[in-house]
Amino acid sequence: MNNMVTLERQNGIARIQFNRPQVLNAINLDMAHEFLHIIETLAVDRQLRVIHLSGAGRSFMAGGDVAAMQAAPEPAAAVLIRVMHQAIRRLSQLDVPSVCTVQGAVAGAGLGLMMNCDFVLADDQASFGVAYPLIGTSCDCSTSWFLPRLVGLRKATELTLLGDRVDAVEAQRLGLVNRIVPSDTLAAETDALLQRLAQGPTVAYGRLRKLLRTALDHNLDEHLDAEAADFMVCASTQDFREGLRAFVEKRKPKFTGE
Repeated sequence: MNNMVTLERQNGIARIQFNRPQVLNAINLDMAHEFLHIIETLAVDRQLRVIHLSGAGRSFMAGGDVAAMQAAPEPAAAVLIRVMHQAIRRLSQLDVPSVCTVQGAVAGAGLGLMMNCDFVLADDQASFGVAYPLIGTSCDCSTSWFLPRLVGLRKATELTLLGDRVDAVEAQRLGLVNRIVPSDTLAAETDALLQRLAQGPTVAYGRLRKLLRTALDHNLDEHLDAEAADFMVCASTQDFREGLRAFVEKRKPKFTGE
C-alpha cells in the first residue's frame, strides 16, 4: 500500500482521506485499488457507524489522473473505471451514513464520489464541475446517475454538456451540498456531524438511506411494501426498543447501533 488513501477508525467513525495533494488527489489505478481495499475492509466492520470522505491539501478531488491515461487511454480507462465502480458499488451498499467534506476543486470522479455521500459540507471557496466533456468523454463514477436526481434533468444536462463550474453558493442552491462552512470551522462542523450520526440508530439509518435512494425507481404500491418490510426490520432492533422507552420516559435515547 502506498498510502494514497488513508483510513483512521475510532468510536465507530471511519475517516477515509484521499492523499495525493500534489495532483489535487486525482485518482490513478493504485489509488483506486487502495480505496476499494478500504471499502471492502469497512464492509465487514461490525463496529462501523459512519464514514467520512475527505481530500488532503487544497482540493477534495479534481477527478481522474488524466496524465496517467495518455500512453494507453482505452486500457487505462477500462481498468480504472472497473476498480472505481466496484468501490462505489460497495460504498453504496454499506448500511451506514456517509459524510463528505470538500474544499477547492471538485470535478469528474470527485463529483461522483461526493454525490454518493449522504451529507456534503463544503468550504466557502469550493467549486464544482462535471468536467468530462472538456476531455472529450462521458461520465463515470455514478456522476450521471446522481446529478439529475439531485438537480433535475434540465440543469444536469446544462452542467454536464457545457462543463461550466459552479461555486459553493450555487452548489448549495442546486442541492449538491448541504452546508457551506468557513474554512476555519469546517473540521469542527464535520466532527460534530460525524459524532451525531455515530450516536444514531445505525440499522434505521441504513434502511432510510435505501428507501430514499430507491424511491424514484418504485411505484407507490412497491414502495409501501418496501417501507413496511424495512420498518419491521427496524422494529426487531434494540435501538427501536430503546427509542420507545426514551420517548415514554421523556429523555434522549442512547442508541447502540444494534
